Amino acid sequence: MNDRLFRNAMGSFATGVTVIATETKGDTLGMTANAFMSQSLSPKLIIISLKNDARMLNHIKESGQFSVNVLSEKQQDLSMIFAGQVKTEERVVFDYLDEKPVIPNAIAQVACNVKSTYIEGDHTIFIGQVTDIHLEEGEPLIFSKGKYCSLEKAALASS
Repeated sequence: MNDRLFRNAMGSFATGVTVIATETKGDTLGMTANAFMSQSLSPKLIIISLKNDARMLNHIKESGQFSVNVLSEKQQDLSMIFAGQVKTEERVVFDYLDEKPVIPNAIAQVACNVKSTYIEGDHTIFIGQVTDIHLEEGEPLIFSKGKYCSLEKAALASS
């Protein structure tokens, strides 16, 4: 099978959109990602997966911590900034949760310490031990088949 067929099949799975953030040497970095999932309730663990050539990879390895920020449907601009799709001179201002940088007004902010790291294929999988969580009201930003959408738009399309 070719790479495009595989990517199209995986893109058919609708996901939420997150920004993964970390801080090293006083420099805060973020990247848009949808490779995120919960892994365990006891202990509370989550999984993120980053491409081995992602700039963020070494920063998370160095800091030993990260946050996962589930974006609201009103935060598509942040997703595009952290995905490198939009260039801006404005610096994104971060809040902090358990001394980890988080995106203000994200509907879920999950602070983690790196528990384990695994390299599989062209990605590195990080298991994060959750140290704190903050929730906000709002609907999630959704990504499917290469496009952003919202739950409201998805509900209208299915009716």
